[in-house]
Amino acid sequence: MTMFPGKGRRKREATGYKEWMSQLPSELHSIPLFHLSIPGSHDSMSYDLDINSSILEPDRLKKFSRIYCARKIVLKWAITQEENITKQLDSGVRYFDLRIARKPNDTDPTRLYFHHGLYTRTDVKTVLSNINDWAEGHPKEILILALSHFKGFDKNIEKQLHAHLMSSIKSLFGSKLVPRKGTPTLKYCWEKKKNVIVSYDYRFNHYPELWGKIKYYYGNTMNPINVETKLCQELEKTPKPFKSFFVCGLNLTLPENIGILKYILRLCDNFPNVIHRSLPRLLQWIKEQASKTPMNIIASDMATRDQFVATVVQLNISKQA
Repeated sequence: MTMFPGKGRRKREATGYKEWMSQLPSELHSIPLFHLSIPGSHDSMSYDLDINSSILEPDRLKKFSRIYCARKIVLKWAITQEENITKQLDSGVRYFDLRIARKPNDTDPTRLYFHHGLYTRTDVKTVLSNINDWAEGHPKEILILALSHFKGFDKNIEKQLHAHLMSSIKSLFGSKLVPRKGTPTLKYCWEKKKNVIVSYDYRFNHYPELWGKIKYYYGNTMNPINVETKLCQELEKTPKPFKSFFVCGLNLTLPENIGILKYILRLCDNFPNVIHRSLPRLLQWIKEQASKTPMNIIASDMATRDQFVATVVQLNISKQA
């Protein structure tokens, strides 16, 4: 394979994994996608957060939405990705954690955004269109889009908003959508000319083209050691062989209690820096753990950094050793 760059060469990594699925050994073309190791990004749209938007979370800070310094603090600790969706795709990321929100009192009743603490600047329609364009240009790369959370979907308009969004997704991606029935493989997707899998976390999702919620395991802590321990426990409990997609989230999680102050009051620190300090250790754990318990989708913060994509893709090659 020609896609493995030299260590530390970030620019080569961003281009060398653009077509990594199509370059996998033929022995992997017929195994279920559930058995491949697939790099993903956690809170994929957080690079686009709007400091001028109101605060959605944490709840304790909502009432301070009008204070610029409060929004700035939320922004510092809500950004988990630094590259836009196209660059994430180009770098080899294939799973995207997309959290949807509707702004209250928006003059357009169906316009939606993404969120993580704050709303994004770019709307859902624009981003999904960009993803669709990329998918059309890279027909052998299988993309997994996980839509969830749906903030601001008030009960009186919830069903209409979901129906509109699901219909828009079907219309946009069309025949590229991989149906949820059956067990998809690379060979199947290539032969059928389908390369977009949409997971839609909504109880009334009856569309055969849209998959249900994908299980997401994560540590719910800022301590990388505790993240590893929690993921080990979940992986040991997961039935094998895997018959559906699941995610191992390497992401760190801020406390929801007063313990959050320990982090957000650090004047000279931010979430990307914390991730940068912890990611090398977590990637080493991935290498060691994969030989004991196979992993499917592996999602990370700062997914375009520190050889994350290279490490996850390499797990597929290790299976052939």
